[in-house]
Amino acid sequence: MTTRTTAPARFRPLKGTRILSLALNLPGPAALMRCRALGATCVKLEPPSGDPMGHYNKQAYAQLHEGVKVTTCDLKTEAGQKVLHRELAKADVLLTSFRPSALDKLQIGWKKLHRLYPSLSQVAIVGAAGARAEEPGHDLTYLADNGLVNGLELPPTLYADMGGSLMASEAVLGAVLMQRERYAGTGEVHPRGVFIEVALADAAGYLALPRSWGLTQPTGAVGGAHAGYRVYPCKDGRVAVAALEPHFAAALCKAAGLPASDIRTMLAPATREAIAAFLKTRTRRQLDALATAQDIPLHTLAA
Repeated sequence: MTTRTTAPARFRPLKGTRILSLALNLPGPAALMRCRALGATCVKLEPPSGDPMGHYNKQAYAQLHEGVKVTTCDLKTEAGQKVLHRELAKADVLLTSFRPSALDKLQIGWKKLHRLYPSLSQVAIVGAAGARAEEPGHDLTYLADNGLVNGLELPPTLYADMGGSLMASEAVLGAVLMQRERYAGTGEVHPRGVFIEVALADAAGYLALPRSWGLTQPTGAVGGAHAGYRVYPCKDGRVAVAALEPHFAAALCKAAGLPASDIRTMLAPATREAIAAFLKTRTRRQLDALATAQDIPLHTLAA
């Protein structure tokens, strides 16, 4: 499977925008990667110890920072502060992932920044919103708080971090759009920057909405209750079946030798058992061919 991290060549809404990032680990760099794909010029200041991601996963670090100008800078020193403010003066958007108290210690809290650089916007990635921004947490705790951790298994990816990175890149787009507003009748670019807080806990909550609605609960249509939307064993592996819409469900039932289906029959245990029995007798190759021939959305997997 290949994942596209770039945008179409002509889709560059952030072209001409300069982003300065102080954000480490995953959400900030992932947001920066998306912004660069949208045409932004991206600069990042890292502490002398580097970004932790560069130590525990060099491959991820390299992909996240492709095309980003990275400079080592100790913000706790006078020299580092000079480098920081030189870059702030040139930036349109500042991207951070510190707790508010840490930003104040570095003398770059929003009130001071806005006074010094009124046209600069800031997108601040935090763990939780508002008063909870100082609380410790991570992707796993935000997912757990929103009912997205089952049993003792870790989630297959970092949903809150990656969802938060998309929210942060969305916030950058919003901030730049506001910066590009023009005063009515004057043609002047709007000079005032904005502050936007993006909380990873909110990203987890947004991703959890289908579960809160019951859609992905065991009794929900895409939680396993619908016979056409499940993972089944096949003869030499597994098959993820997504025949949810009536015409797809009908094609699946026809292939399995079952009568025409409706939503009631697709929710019946007997239908699930019959489809499971059919799929168990087919190999991955046979099912891949069936999907193509009968227009059935499915994807085979190794055992």
